[in-house]
Amino acid sequence: MNIREKQEKSEMELLSPYAALSIHTKGRKRPEVECEIRTCFQRDRDRILHSKAFRRLKDKTQVFLSPVGDHYRTRLVHTLEVSQNARTIARALNLNEILTEAIALGHDLGHTPFGHAGENVLNERNPNGFRHSEQSVRVVEYLEKNGEGLNLSWEVLDGMRNHSIRSNPATLEGKIVRLSDKIAYINHDIDDSIRGNVITEEDLPAECTDILGHSFRERVNNMILDIVKNSEGKNDICMSEDIYQAMFGLRTFMFENVYTDSETKKEEEKIKHIIEPLYDYYLERTNLLPRYSQIRIYAGEETKEQAVCDYIAGMTDHFAIETYKEIFIPKFWIIR
Repeated sequence: MNIREKQEKSEMELLSPYAALSIHTKGRKRPEVECEIRTCFQRDRDRILHSKAFRRLKDKTQVFLSPVGDHYRTRLVHTLEVSQNARTIARALNLNEILTEAIALGHDLGHTPFGHAGENVLNERNPNGFRHSEQSVRVVEYLEKNGEGLNLSWEVLDGMRNHSIRSNPATLEGKIVRLSDKIAYINHDIDDSIRGNVITEEDLPAECTDILGHSFRERVNNMILDIVKNSEGKNDICMSEDIYQAMFGLRTFMFENVYTDSETKKEEEKIKHIIEPLYDYYLERTNLLPRYSQIRIYAGEETKEQAVCDYIAGMTDHFAIETYKEIFIPKFWIIR
């Protein structure tokens, strides 16, 4: 019995009967020889961590575009906070922590530059729409490793695809990530907004903070504890009704006061004038797209519109701006 097999046996003996066991995975689209050391979910976690798309998250907007300061969250920091919250819950409930981590690390790989502002533009332009959760799956299936993809397990793909609140992941580990994503972004976006003097702690609705707590630490801790207490021994991941409603009360507050109407978001009006010209430019010049995208277009496996979305969605904020400047801003002629 090798190390992987010992770990699989240990999962069967120690994890909750409701946990997703690596030995019972539905597998990969392309069968592979199993690793002697790592379970399938460990390999998936490692593949995501070492991917180019994961590294690019450090230069993608979370909420505030190009904030001045070292402590504001980027999409990468958000991902790590989601992972930490999710792992804490999974371990407390004796579920598969490795699968949970893999889903959490991969859930936002398909996010566009400039956060949801960039996503909205691509959703408007692509005839088939654009959702970052679906794009995250496209990244690991078709785009990474020069078009080869990462060939991840079914359970990881399912969790990545279904991390929005309206979705229903097939595993409890996926359901943990779905709630951990909300816990992370609501609370750290509040923290960043307070740091940026957009709102104050006192601005938050008292009917929510009286239930959840009056600090970042208290709110995160209370939400996580509530999930653990209400999910223990169940084949589901649950929150109590009062905590759930208070959490979404804060979410509503953030949409009304930060995500849409805040003065700090005025720069987002300019995003459309960057993404749309790039989209039109590459739609007319698909020969400039990565070779693997061109092959899929010529083979009839991909539309030009989707291939252009793939390319733009993979850009970081900085790369999108520099590409726009390179294409559309004239350079000064210097006579030497």
